[in-house]
Amino acid sequence: MLEKKYPYYLANKAQTSKAWMDVLDKYSGKVATRVAVPDAKATEQAIAAAVKAAEPMRQFKPWERQAVLQHCVQRFTERRDELAYALCVEAGKPIKDSAGEVTRLIETFGIAAEEAVRTNGETINLEIAKRLNGYHGYTRRVPLGPVSFITPFNFPLNLVAHKVAPAIAAGCPFVLKPAERTPIGALIIGEVLAETDLPKGAFSILNLDGKHASPLVEDPRFKLLSFTGSQIGWDLKTRAGHKKVTLELGGNAACIVDADQLPRLDHVIERLVFGAFYQSGQSCISVQRIYAHESLYDELKKRLVAAVKGLKAGDPKKKETFLGPMIDEAAAERLHGWIEEARKGGGKVLCGGKRKGPMLEATLMENVRGDAKVNRQEVFGPFALLAPFKSLDEAIAMTNDSDYGLQAGIFTDSLANAMRAWNELEQGGVIVNDVPSFRVDNMPYGGVKLSGAGREGVRYAIEDMTEIRLMVMRES
Repeated sequence: MLEKKYPYYLANKAQTSKAWMDVLDKYSGKVATRVAVPDAKATEQAIAAAVKAAEPMRQFKPWERQAVLQHCVQRFTERRDELAYALCVEAGKPIKDSAGEVTRLIETFGIAAEEAVRTNGETINLEIAKRLNGYHGYTRRVPLGPVSFITPFNFPLNLVAHKVAPAIAAGCPFVLKPAERTPIGALIIGEVLAETDLPKGAFSILNLDGKHASPLVEDPRFKLLSFTGSQIGWDLKTRAGHKKVTLELGGNAACIVDADQLPRLDHVIERLVFGAFYQSGQSCISVQRIYAHESLYDELKKRLVAAVKGLKAGDPKKKETFLGPMIDEAAAERLHGWIEEARKGGGKVLCGGKRKGPMLEATLMENVRGDAKVNRQEVFGPFALLAPFKSLDEAIAMTNDSDYGLQAGIFTDSLANAMRAWNELEQGGVIVNDVPSFRVDNMPYGGVKLSGAGREGVRYAIEDMTEIRLMVMRES
């Protein structure tokens, strides 16, 4: 069960306020709980506390940072069921998927605990000419200082973890704004962090709406802004001033099925169904475009449609449910409108396409025009389109014909084709023999084009949150 009310966290301590925000059960639409909303004064206090905590956090030893992260791993493991239930309610994510995200939360903090004691530098050979005899160079990584985080609704545990855990490992105090519609997981993380020996002011978690989050973007006392969300991120980047900015802004991922995949087509379809419709397609790397070689296109289409029609939709609290609601009715209505637009433009609905409230059927289409929104933009819902190709050149060109470039997938038994895909696909990552929805929390994750700038993945985030400091020593 959820608590009736949740606080926000200011300088490591739980706080309540006069203002409260409702958090809805995304399936029933009823109020599930309420969270305290800080005022402008509290936001200023959080930033000032983070600035004051910069030096204590820098002095906080790597083994101490590791101990904090290990404590989190232990406590998240103990509270696994509570975290999964909260996620299921606030995000409408099926309970099995919610449990899987809790596992990733634990793994991400575990990876960060290991990396906390690995932030090493290097020795540089400066004796490259006679005049430099006796000179030696050394580097180390030092924390940037206060950092700010803004996270989205779709992975309210793991995407928070990908910012918070590296910040602790790096020694950076932070102020976090979780998504308004899914703040509970972040607040439970805050409750666990409050149990640790982190220096005062090391963290604040503020339940702000977008209108009141400007200080996290614009305040020059922050040295980095890390934002995961929509294309509004580019606007935030222009407002961020001189601070470093990392952005993860979504995609419209394509997956190529090569001609040699007919013998393992059932496995390919199983992965495509997962990649396209897992958590109602509300993932930045959800499979949105499926390109299949013309020799197996009809067979893949027949089997894929049958598999999608068999998905169980309904109450996400039930273990048998695969497809839950979208985050709200407006999101479902928006995508339903895009589907209708594509249909009127000549696209054929192979299955699905109907909506009831926030529940949108798992939908497959073919013959979709190239300029349709479901082809050009990020659908962020339970939808995928199919199209045939004649050659790998054509499939690569179709995949690259996008303003996004986060991840792409290719199923192929040809090493040459896999290497070509890796070389030629304009993506942050290429997944071979699996869907682009694949992610492990220690790998570099991020995109090109409109998909963002910078990389997440614990070690890579730590690099963004630290800077190299050089020392040159001359032998006396």
